[in-house]
Amino acid sequence: MTVLMLFCAVCCAAPVSNAISAYVAIQAGLQDDGGIAEGGTAADIPTRMLTAYKKAARQVGKHVPKCRGMRWPILAGIAKVESHHAVGRNIADNGDITPKIYGVLLNGSGAGGNTTVFPDTDNGRWDGTATGERAVGPFQFLPSTWESTGEDGNGDKTADPHNADDAALGAAVYLCGNGRDLTKRAQLKAAILQYNHSDEYVANVLGWIDQYTAAAKDPDLKNVTGKVRTVIEAALAQRGVPYSWGGGNASGKGYGICCSPNGSSGTSTKGFDCSGLTQYAYARAGISLPRVAADQAGVGQRIPASLGTLALKPGDLVFFATAPGHDSTIHHVGIYLGSGQMVNAARPGTVVRLDAVNTMSGYAGGARLL
Repeated sequence: MTVLMLFCAVCCAAPVSNAISAYVAIQAGLQDDGGIAEGGTAADIPTRMLTAYKKAARQVGKHVPKCRGMRWPILAGIAKVESHHAVGRNIADNGDITPKIYGVLLNGSGAGGNTTVFPDTDNGRWDGTATGERAVGPFQFLPSTWESTGEDGNGDKTADPHNADDAALGAAVYLCGNGRDLTKRAQLKAAILQYNHSDEYVANVLGWIDQYTAAAKDPDLKNVTGKVRTVIEAALAQRGVPYSWGGGNASGKGYGICCSPNGSSGTSTKGFDCSGLTQYAYARAGISLPRVAADQAGVGQRIPASLGTLALKPGDLVFFATAPGHDSTIHHVGIYLGSGQMVNAARPGTVVRLDAVNTMSGYAGGARLL
């Protein structure tokens, strides 16, 4: 446990000794995919898929007039978990996705976690097999569900679950039910639970929805001036730059080191890790920061976690720890923007982006330097 705590505490650290290789060997195969939106777009969502989500959110009212609160981050949260936004597929201008996305054959074999036999309902029209049923498309509809829910989102007179526009609109209609108010958390949870009867699934999707929602909002900087604005604008200008463990410094982005605690290498990635980004942004305002997140907590006026996030002001550093209250376990840092948001270099496989502070666990307070 001591070793685990040690290495969890340096995920945004400067280079450490080669002893980390032993931890990496223990953690082999534990990958952290992630990748959230930045600045009103979504860095991990193919542009054509994002267009489909936004279009479906606009169109759903024609099909379910009583539905309230459908937003593209809701659809993005579902598609992130179901198909990783069809990343790696070709998405044509009309929304057709190739190669098609198929789930495991639901024959009760146990493969992919399926234990129930679902007999064929479409004679292979959508799922490519008449021997059983399997989920299809970026939103992973069963053919039987698609038959009653599918919609034509791109105007070609065909409702195809393998088409981005059609699938997104079908998902929006399905989530809306008979007219849910998705601005209400309880009804949003109920909609997701209907999509997949798993509390773990609901929590996972809600986490992505919250992060996409936060990232879709540009920060309001109209009352932010002076060096605070300089720091924030410097950090915001790096949105979309890849995360690189050990990467970045006061001069700008750089190649990271091998390896992060989850086994991802930054050696071939030029970008920032969390403390590299904060070090760079504050350097633009003439403030020198230590390289490691835990050390940055010792600079400036410390804001205790017990005061809550409402005590934070734009430009403050915001920290996360494996054991809040013990600064030696701080492993992550961001720059607070206001309204519950921060600029964040989150983890390997993601980019610098906007995140809600409460999407990360272990809030450990902040530090005010300006």
